[in-house]
Amino acid sequence: MKPSLHLYMRQMADFSPVQWAVSPSPVDYQDALAFMQRRVRDIRESGAPELVWLLEHPPLYTAGTSARPEDLRDAARFPVHEAGRGGQYTYHGPGQRVAYVMLDVGQRGRDVRDFVAKLESWIIAALAEFNVTGEVRDGRVGVWVDRTQPGGPVREDKIAAIGLRLKRWVSFHGISLNVEPDLSHFTGITPCGISEDGLGVTSLVDLGLPVIMDDADQALKTAFRQVFLSELVETKAPLSDQVS
Repeated sequence: MKPSLHLYMRQMADFSPVQWAVSPSPVDYQDALAFMQRRVRDIRESGAPELVWLLEHPPLYTAGTSARPEDLRDAARFPVHEAGRGGQYTYHGPGQRVAYVMLDVGQRGRDVRDFVAKLESWIIAALAEFNVTGEVRDGRVGVWVDRTQPGGPVREDKIAAIGLRLKRWVSFHGISLNVEPDLSHFTGITPCGISEDGLGVTSLVDLGLPVIMDDADQALKTAFRQVFLSELVETKAPLSDQVS
C-alpha cells in the first residue's frame, strides 16, 4: 500500500530542501571535481545546502579506484581523469546526463548500501517515465535494460552508471544516464570492467525514444522527490560565471 499524502509530506519535512542546478554548457571535469570537493566540505563544516548538479562533460574517460589498466583500450582517444570514486572506467560526454549528488548521508540513515539502492531506484523511477524498465543485477553496478528477443540469446544493455564517494558521510560523484551520447565512444574502455558476451551499452534514443535532455531532467527531478523524499529548490549552476 502506498503511503498516505499526509505521511509522504511529513517524511519530506524531515529533510531540508535540496538545491537543484542544471549547467547549460559542458563543464570541465577537473573544475567539477574541485567544486564537489569544496561543496562536500562546506556541507559538513558550514551547513551548506545539499545539492544535485546536472551537467554534461566534454568527451572523456574517468578511472575509479578499482580501474584495471587493461580496461583502458584506447588511452589516446579522449582525456583520462583519475576520479577518486569507487568503480572502474567509465565514459562521460555530450548527450549523457551526469547528476552529481552532494547529500548528507549521515543525516539520511548513515547506510551506504541503502543510499546506493536509492540511487538505483531514482534512475529506475526516471526511466519508468518513458515506459522503460530499468533493472539492477547482482555483481553488475548500474542500471540495465533487458533487450533479449524471444528465442534469442540473452542481451542486456547498460543505460546508467553509478559511481560514488563519501567524505565524512557526505556523498559526491553520482550517476550518469545515457540520453543520446555517441555510443561508439564507449569502445575505448571496458565500461565498468564488464565484457561478457551479450552485455552492452544503450541510451534512451538508442531504444527508439525521442527523448531530449530537458525531458530526462524533468523525469529525474520528479523521481528524486519520490525516492529521496526531499523538496527541491532550483539554484544557479556552479561555475556558470566561468568563461569557457
